[in-house]
Amino acid sequence: MKRVPLFKSACLLVLLLCTAMHVKTAFSADPVFAREEEPILPVPLKHDVSLRKAALGKRLFHETLLSGDNSLSCASCHDVTRSGAEASSSSTGIEGQKGVMNAPTVINSRFNFAQFWDGRATNLREQAKGPITNPIEMGATWKDVIAKLRRQPDYVRAFKEVYREGITENTIADAIQTYEYTLVSANSPFDQYLRGDDNAISEQEKHGYKLFKEYGCITCHQGVNVGGNMFQRIGAFLPYFNEENTAQPKDLGRYNVTKDTRDLYVFKVPGLRMVTHTAPYFHDGSVATLGEAIDIMARYQLGYTISKSDNQDIQAFLGSLSGPFPHEETP
Repeated sequence: MKRVPLFKSACLLVLLLCTAMHVKTAFSADPVFAREEEPILPVPLKHDVSLRKAALGKRLFHETLLSGDNSLSCASCHDVTRSGAEASSSSTGIEGQKGVMNAPTVINSRFNFAQFWDGRATNLREQAKGPITNPIEMGATWKDVIAKLRRQPDYVRAFKEVYREGITENTIADAIQTYEYTLVSANSPFDQYLRGDDNAISEQEKHGYKLFKEYGCITCHQGVNVGGNMFQRIGAFLPYFNEENTAQPKDLGRYNVTKDTRDLYVFKVPGLRMVTHTAPYFHDGSVATLGEAIDIMARYQLGYTISKSDNQDIQAFLGSLSGPFPHEETP
């Protein structure tokens, strides 16, 4: 099967689109590594954060006092013990309310150039604030959250140790952000391969990576997080949405933020580091399996119908991207 001519034209199309959508690099990896010419960068092995802030943030991440009825925490939708993502298509919020978007993993989220599917938060601190006051998520107010935490002497002491201003909206969000900075899956088999270990991944995984580049997936999925550093329209090659669902707010993407028609159906490209652990897929959690997601992306983003064997090899490669991730108990 000859892929090169269409691949080149598809890549040119997607690269032009990506350039127009402000591609950004979220993080720089190791300054020198064996295969530094590759478009994917290894996850850095060292992450400098304040351990005291991270410990406080971890506790807050699991703290149900941050919700309106003391029933939910950040970890309710982002269970770090099972890949940091939501196992269902959408999250269940306060009083059993159902959301409409799939909760992506928080592991490696520090490498994203923006947060949320529509990129409305520019960093993890902004992102941490959103769900707390969202009426169908945690349904709280900052006034009540701060009051509840200030009634806990151990929280008052812990905040005073690391923040001069004590318990505030910004210090709560900053502590959670610092904790999330520690949630990385470093030293994956593929990262070991990038650093020079030829035997770190199998021949099938190497072939899957070759296909990943040849088909053009690499155009939008590269860098440290194998994505997460640009916006892209779903349906770059063929229209993805039909007349029945284009009016649904969840499918409008960046348009909900900018109100610019050029941003219709444009979403943050998801990082693929944890992709084999984070089904279901897409912004609405509508795709149950990774194989199906690969087929859909190949068709609508790049104009290919790929074989079952190619699909399986690409899946094998994607599996090599995940390194050890935190398996921790609730504090």
